[in-house]
Amino acid sequence: MAHWIAHVLAPLSPDVALLTVGVVADLAVGDPVYGWHPVRLIGRMLTWMEGRLRHAGLDGYGGGVLLFAGLATISLGVVSVILVIANRGSAMLAWILHAFVLYSLLAMGDLLHHVWRIETAVRDGDLARARVAVSALVGRDTGRMDDSACRRATVESLSENLTDGFVSPVFWYTLAGLPGLVLFKVVSTMDSMVGYKTPRHLRFGWCGARLDDVMNYLPARMTWLAIAAISALLPGYSGRKAWSVGLHQHRLLLGPNSGWSEAATAGALERRIVGPIWFADVQVTDLWIGDPSDPPLGTARDVTRAVVLIVATGMVAAALGCAVLWRATL
Repeated sequence: MAHWIAHVLAPLSPDVALLTVGVVADLAVGDPVYGWHPVRLIGRMLTWMEGRLRHAGLDGYGGGVLLFAGLATISLGVVSVILVIANRGSAMLAWILHAFVLYSLLAMGDLLHHVWRIETAVRDGDLARARVAVSALVGRDTGRMDDSACRRATVESLSENLTDGFVSPVFWYTLAGLPGLVLFKVVSTMDSMVGYKTPRHLRFGWCGARLDDVMNYLPARMTWLAIAAISALLPGYSGRKAWSVGLHQHRLLLGPNSGWSEAATAGALERRIVGPIWFADVQVTDLWIGDPSDPPLGTARDVTRAVVLIVATGMVAAALGCAVLWRATL
């Protein structure tokens, strides 16, 4: 029985070659655009299920739990059935499908491409285009942003998404294969679509938001440590500040996880990020993250250095995942 289960689950298991192919494809091409993209399908299914649950009066904590249970069951079931059936017909076909799903669920490449679009607009002097591009990354008002503010928001989003867009997916894939990665994406999609502290979503989105906190908990802190270690080795970066700013200022940002990589990045670059934030023409905060003695981030070189740091950290995370999987095969 154990041998049969292992055989059935084989096309879903983590693999060092598949992880390598997925990471390389993500960095080289970015997120693939197609109608059957797993995250888009999860989002559509979430919207449909939310409507049915609310119509049935299940718009509280219980409804949110049922939403997770339904999304997780269907998503894992569909991916598992497709891969198992494909493997019965052709191991190569199953391998290709596994690699494509894995590649589709990594998000660093697409984020880097978007960063480049923003930076290109700023360098071209097209501030309006830069603001529109920034608005796709952050929920705040962008109408008052100058060049420096656009760059700060870009680096802030880049460092935050390093964890939930790349390190966490690699972590869960390494730990639990494609089912672990798909489950993480279900939770992440729930958090991004219903995990808001608004009257409509406060109770209904609680399950997704808390599960997202749990699944990003270890990867967020691992990302902080990786940024600090890499910054200590790269010339022109500060490993000491990455460690200390990440440790002492991560709690200044919302949520238990996103602040670790953002604060560590600010320390590593020796630049302050975030700054004034506006909503509906009202300034809601003037929060700065980073060593108070450091200047605000604002130059093209600052963005380039941030990209180098984020890519290096992501590659270290991927290399560690590959090392763990390779070791498991010995």
